[in-house]
Amino acid sequence: MTATTIALLRTKPAQFEPAAVRTALREWAFNKNQRAAAPGDVAVILKWVERNSLPVSAWEEPDKVDEVLRALDTLLDGRQAAAWSRKRHRRILNVAMKHSIRRRILRANPLPKGKETTAATKTTNAVDKRSLVNPMQAAALLDWIRLRPRGGKRLHAFFATLYYCGPRPEEAVAMRVEDVTLPDPDSGDQWCELLIHTATPEVGKQWTDTGKIHEERDLRGRAEGETRTVPGHPALTRLLWRHIEDEELRPGDLLFQGERGSVLAGSVIRRAWRSARQAVLTAHVFESPTG
Repeated sequence: MTATTIALLRTKPAQFEPAAVRTALREWAFNKNQRAAAPGDVAVILKWVERNSLPVSAWEEPDKVDEVLRALDTLLDGRQAAAWSRKRHRRILNVAMKHSIRRRILRANPLPKGKETTAATKTTNAVDKRSLVNPMQAAALLDWIRLRPRGGKRLHAFFATLYYCGPRPEEAVAMRVEDVTLPDPDSGDQWCELLIHTATPEVGKQWTDTGKIHEERDLRGRAEGETRTVPGHPALTRLLWRHIEDEELRPGDLLFQGERGSVLAGSVIRRAWRSARQAVLTAHVFESPTG
């Protein structure tokens, strides 16, 4: 919506920094919880944007519609955005158009329809094999994380679960101890089972009704309330037994916690994994999609 709004301005905001305009729109204008509390300098920018925005009739001009779509498909540095980003941006804009029609602001959806909308945004769900690590690389990465001075053992259990069972990080951080079924240590079958039913993605506290950084949601791409079970390798079973005992976790506790018992932060996860890749992989492999 920020890119669309800027593309529909009569003139470029020469008197304001471009980043300041984007921030004012993203963090204040489009956030209903923050809009009324916009500070003075932000309010000045938003008033200017309001005065310099084209009327709704601009959507009836095909050239202007094409200009907006080009803005959505282009990064700030002029390069083309990734296919998934382009597809998502157009999908969101289509939702806005349908809302405008229901409110009788527009008479019809001005966006291109049919093959014309998807020809430039083909995407694939296939896994890029270049991103897969081999067993030796995985062992080295996990071992480096385990030896990390700060929270290494907790993160080791977390990344091992991602490696062996493949949940999304937002799903793994939402798991409770009671969601893991571990066999008895003396049992002949040492495979464990993970029940995945909730995701807690990081959306930023300014975008949640609770004021928390994470928001609790159903699993992505599945029906509301749907769950899935995933088998866990015996190596993961041993690791999770030790993790639960070392952390003295109880059934209702988060399986993977931050330092103060809260949800494991995405910044910690990303920083640890990047450091591990940089330390373990050779320079040309680090620069590749591997891992």
